[in-house]
Amino acid sequence: MIRKITEEDFDFIYDLYMHPGVNKYLLYEPMPATEFKAIFTDLLNNDIIYIFEDKGISAGMFKLIPLTYRSSHVAYLGGLAIHPSFSGQGLGFIMLKEILAYAKELGLLRIELSVAAVNEKAIRVYEKAGFEKEGVLRKYTHLKKENVFLDEIMMSWLA
Repeated sequence: MIRKITEEDFDFIYDLYMHPGVNKYLLYEPMPATEFKAIFTDLLNNDIIYIFEDKGISAGMFKLIPLTYRSSHVAYLGGLAIHPSFSGQGLGFIMLKEILAYAKELGLLRIELSVAAVNEKAIRVYEKAGFEKEGVLRKYTHLKKENVFLDEIMMSWLA
């Protein structure tokens, strides 16, 4: 099941964004919870971040950001992650299928995302769910802590 976040989800969202096995694939550099609180509040206020639950337990998260005007049929899917304690259970694919069903309910016809070129596991799951590669953004993500740049692969799903 997917649902929008609430204030009570702060610890789960923070822990997932800052998890060492997940953080390098997401948007925010490692930071203390006190600094992340402003980001969380912004995400909550913008109404774009969701929790994925498995059997009533928070297992993953994602952002679904709808575009506007002539692109109002499009949304950007970002911040997609399954907590590592749920890894290997197929929940990433299940979450993606729920996201795409929800997108259809919203009338969205195209979902876009970018994924680190080195994140082969995620790429395979996206392709299994029907996403296709569209191009590469070279040296797009900068991991400041490691001073490393990552290429990002642009992918999309069409209804």
